[in-house]
Amino acid sequence: MDDFWANAIWSLAPTVLVGLVFWFVMRALLRADRTERKAYARIEAEERAKLGLDRP
Repeated sequence: MDDFWANAIWSLAPTVLVGLVFWFVMRALLRADRTERKAYARIEAEERAKLGLDRP
């Protein structure tokens, strides 16, 4: 019976590890995109203020 549980863990480990790597990569991409959009909005607001334009 011990052999069964060891085989079960070793068979599930690659799937779990790939899932975790995928999750970390997707989380990093979404956070980077959110930060980039926030920075772009701030720069755009500064440029509009310099030109005296109202935000649409």
